[in-house]
Parts: sequence; structure tokens; C-alpha cells
Amino acid sequence: MSAENGTNGTPDTPAGPRPEPIRFYGTTWVDHGNGYSARRIALAAGSLAAAAVSCLVLRFAYEGLRIADVGGFVSLLMVVMFAVCSALAFRHTWSAFTTRPDPDRQASLRGLLAIGFVGSLLAYFLRSLTEAPGEKLHRAEYETAREQYEKRTTRRSGNPSKKRRRS
Repeated sequence: MSAENGTNGTPDTPAGPRPEPIRFYGTTWVDHGNGYSARRIALAAGSLAAAAVSCLVLRFAYEGLRIADVGGFVSLLMVVMFAVCSALAFRHTWSAFTTRPDPDRQASLRGLLAIGFVGSLLAYFLRSLTEAPGEKLHRAEYETAREQYEKRTTRRSGNPSKKRRRS
């Protein structure tokens, strides 16, 4: 059952494109209402805390390798692998906030992004300091959709049968 305004059976929702929700924010990014600032602060703190805990877990893994005496090469290889994967994950996550990632490339990088999760968490933290991650991209797409909708609806005004014919 749809929500109606009770006067003439028309829906309460405004006509035109609807904003795409952002994870953890919903559509509060449009007008920055309903606890938007508190969510940004909480998610920034949460992603920083998760990155810190993740680094601690990686430190325990490194200590485990040292205790197992696997050798300096393997320990160095693990450190380099996590550093490179984290740097690549940071760059990929950061660029995904401004442009839509290619789904095929995203699928092929899934393993790398899983290994470099610390970089993704840090990118999320840094973006949360200025805006909801992905807000700029969503806002640009939403504004473009609104402009296109406005052009389509204003162009159709008037009775087409009374249109003057060019001779």
C-alpha cells in the first residue's frame, strides 16, 4: 500500500529522481539532517579504531612468524606484501569515492583489497573527516539527474495540439 496525502490520491513522495543511499548514512547526505554529523564522527572514529586493531592483529601475526623462526626473508616478504596491498587498497578505495569503479576490475582486485584492508579503513577514515565517503560522487549524479528531470518536465508543458506549425 502506498502512502497517499489524502487529498487527491497522489503519493506523498516528490516526483523525480530519488537520491541513492550511502552505506551507514542512508539519504541523510542530501540535506545533512537526521544525525548526519554524529554519524560522520562515529564512523570516522570507528574506522580509525578498526585500523588500529587491525594493525595490532597484524603485529601479532608478525610476532607469530618470528617465534616460529621462519626466517628473515619470509618475515620481510609478509611486511612488504601487507604494505603494498594496503597502499593499493588505499588508492583504490580513495578513487572509488570520486568515480564509479569498474565492476570487472573490482572483482579482480577483491583478494588484494582483502589483504590490504588497513589501507581501505584509513581511506574511509580520512574521507569521513570531510564528507560521507562517496557523497561528492552521489551528489553530482543526483544533481545531474535532477537537472535532466527538470529539463524533461518543463519541455513538455502546454497543449501539443495548439502548437504552431512552421511553414
